[in-house]
Amino acid sequence: MTAARAFSASVCRFSEGSTDVVLSQKLAEELKYEKEAVADAPEEPEFLKTFKEEGIWEIQDVAGNDEVTLVRKFGNETIRMMFSIADIQNAEEEPEYEQEAAEGGEEQPLHSYPIRSSFSITKANGKGSINIDTMCQEGAFIIDNMSYYRDAQLGTELTAEADWKRRGLYIGPQFDTLDVSVQEEIEKWLQERGINENLAMFVPEYSEYKEQKEYVRWLENVKNFVDA
Repeated sequence: MTAARAFSASVCRFSEGSTDVVLSQKLAEELKYEKEAVADAPEEPEFLKTFKEEGIWEIQDVAGNDEVTLVRKFGNETIRMMFSIADIQNAEEEPEYEQEAAEGGEEQPLHSYPIRSSFSITKANGKGSINIDTMCQEGAFIIDNMSYYRDAQLGTELTAEADWKRRGLYIGPQFDTLDVSVQEEIEKWLQERGINENLAMFVPEYSEYKEQKEYVRWLENVKNFVDA
């Protein structure tokens, strides 16, 4: 009986992890550093304020999600754009020659890392949807391919079932294999709908802004869990 009581007391005494306190302190330090770094920054940065004041795109951003959706109306069309902040975290380090160029004083483009983005365009009085896969980089959208789906719901749904069905469909040729004149007209068609340099500059800025907010939220959540 005495041995059993001793074992029970030992379990109780070490029920909390021995590393909890140190981890909590390190998380608190990182959280303090991140908050101080933006302490003097406005609640809403100027680039975001300007973007909203233009009133073209509506931002649909859910806290805790790594994907952002932008939506706008253009005549009888509804245009949706999706991009993920995960591409910031997955961005590769600069190649050695780029680092040397920077050291040599050559100006490097802002937001040079690529961010994958996709667009879907549907019409209120028409069937089907146009879907466009692009890479947003250095202030431009580089088109990968442009697809047409007869079923608009299939083209815009984000479910696993819809994704599986899309895999068996012809998605169109690689964009750079199209006749140059066709490429140029498609690019003009998209630019008229606001898929242009201004939007391509906004995407990486907003990605960095959201990634910072999500990182701070992650630190707070993990610390609260460790402390509980």
